[in-house]
Amino acid sequence: MRTIVAVGVAGALGALARYGVGGLLLSKGGRTFPWETFVVNVTGSFVLGFIFTVMTEQLTTAPWLRIAVTIGFIGAYTTFSTLTYETYRLLEDGALGLAAANILGSVAAGLLAVYLGIVAGRAL
Repeated sequence: MRTIVAVGVAGALGALARYGVGGLLLSKGGRTFPWETFVVNVTGSFVLGFIFTVMTEQLTTAPWLRIAVTIGFIGAYTTFSTLTYETYRLLEDGALGLAAANILGSVAAGLLAVYLGIVAGRAL
């Protein structure tokens, strides 16, 4: 029961963090490229790599807490469905280059970010 409640609370906080970061970025400029989703997913990848590494390799962390942070908070913070939807919309609008940059750039940047998060977590 503790794990379920922790995932729910962490998920709510992750969703609020995503909303806040996305809103902050959206207020900063135009809407030709979905920067909000890109930034959220890349930062979430870094945080996941870092936190998971620290919680499994550096600290002794209770499984319920690790699950709450990784699945609850980071899972709610990041968004694959929005990435794919926004890529589809770019394709639909005929912005093939932006669509390719969005999907390929997001995956490449996400992989680099998770790697850097793991490296940073191991450096502690």
